[in-house]
This record gives sequence, C-alpha cells and structure tokens, in this order.
Amino acid sequence: MSDVTTGQPAKKRPPRAAYALPTLFTAGNIFLGYLSVLRTLQGAMLFQTNPAASCEHFQIAAQSIGIAVILDGLDGRIARMTNTTSEFGRELDSLADIISFGIAPAILAYVWGVEFVDKSYGPVVVDQLQRWGKFIAFLFLVCGAGRLARFNIQKNPVPKNPGNPERKYFVGLAIPAAAGMVASVVYFAEAYPITGYLWSVAWQVLLAALAFLMVSTWRYSSFKELNLLRPRSPIMLILMGGIIYAFWNWSRYMLLLLAVVYCGSGVVIRAGGILRRYFGKKKVVPVG
Repeated sequence: MSDVTTGQPAKKRPPRAAYALPTLFTAGNIFLGYLSVLRTLQGAMLFQTNPAASCEHFQIAAQSIGIAVILDGLDGRIARMTNTTSEFGRELDSLADIISFGIAPAILAYVWGVEFVDKSYGPVVVDQLQRWGKFIAFLFLVCGAGRLARFNIQKNPVPKNPGNPERKYFVGLAIPAAAGMVASVVYFAEAYPITGYLWSVAWQVLLAALAFLMVSTWRYSSFKELNLLRPRSPIMLILMGGIIYAFWNWSRYMLLLLAVVYCGSGVVIRAGGILRRYFGKKKVVPVG
C-alpha cells in the first residue's frame, strides 16, 4: 500500500495495544504522586508520637516523587519510539505532572520543612513562618501549573538566552526537575523534618527560587537529542558504570548533586550571558 498523494509507502499504524504502554507509565506516575501525598499525611500525623516511623513515611514520599520523575521521562520517550504519541496522551501526561510534581512536592515541602519548626521560637514567629510557608508552597504549585500550561501551548519556544540551534532546550526549569530538587533534599536529610527556624527560612527561599525558575525564560537542556540506543565507546561505558556504582553506594549525595547541578545550570548560563554582554559593551573600539 502507498500514499496516493505522495507515492510513498503508507506508514503502518501501530496496534491499539501499543498505545496502552506509555499510558501505563503515565498511570504509574499518577499513582506515585498519590502515594507521596498519602505518605506525607501519614508522616505528619505520626511525628509527635513516633518520629522514626514519621521519617520513614517522609522518605517514601520523597522516593515516590523521584521514581515518578523517571517514569515521566520514559512515557514520552516510549511513545515516540513506538509512534504512539497522541493528544490524549499529552493531556494525560500534563494532568499527571501537576499531581506528582506540583501537588505532591508542595505538600511534602510544607509539612516537612515548615510544620514542625520548634515552638520555642514563640507563637507569633512560628505562626508567621507557617503563613509564609503555606504561601510559598502554593506559589510553587501555581508556578508549576503555569509552566505546564506554557509548555502545552507553545510551539518551538525560544529561550531568552538561546544556545546551540542544533540542540533542544526547555524554556524555564521543567516541573519534574523542580519536584526532583525538593525530593532530593528531603531524601538527603534522611527525611527528618526541619525544626530550626533559619533552616526553614532557607528552605522557603529555595522553594521560591524554584518557583521563579519554572516561570522564567532561562535555558535548560532537555537532553531530547540523547540517543540511548547509539553504540558507545569503551570509555563511555566505563564512565556510565562508575556513575551507576556511585548512585548505588552514595545515592543521597549523588541525587542531591545531580539536582543542584541541573537546577543551577540555567542560573549559571544566564549569568554568563549577562556578564558577556556587560563586558562586551565595555570594550573600547580604537578610532583611526
């Protein structure tokens, strides 16, 4: 069979069962976000009576978000590999993202980082801290939703500081990366909630920064040009093996380092562009 208009062989449509595969990954993403919220609430209820069990719940909540980040990256890649992309899949993926990377990390961020600040700082101070914490956690959620909406409607968006035209970039920090940053910090701290006032303030500053980065127009690498099926050199295989070994033995440190490097990469690239333009204007062109 061939296409009458072009004379080219018609593309064979994938079987209907193939469309279920990426949808299963998206459904798993939704479940992990739901599980994270449940575990966060269970941890909040147990902290006063059983802190050890409470920390276990917070840790599972953070790990659920981390696994959801992996599934989110796989569902789109599998859909493209099997040629089963669809409008339904894209919409479902966005709804899954707002649950797993918007609502779940916002609730975890507030409960873990604000709710259990030591009351000895005084009722007025703690009350104001919690009020700000609720607002900033909500800001994180709203900015994440706005980031998803902008991603869905824009076609070939161009970041404020465009890079190599042959590479693909995200405009602003992707919401899974922001959620991954929240989860990696909780996991690194062994999920024990923040009780110090200054640490809680620093935590809220980080959440506000992530919210800003999501709605910014700064450049972040999407890694969509990365082809995992391409043959690798022996050196690359050794490097990948070393990375896997490091993640296996020092997962808390490696995950936090990965999150900090990626979230900070957009800031570094943007600052570098500003400095280049600033010092470029300072150059004096000789006359004559």
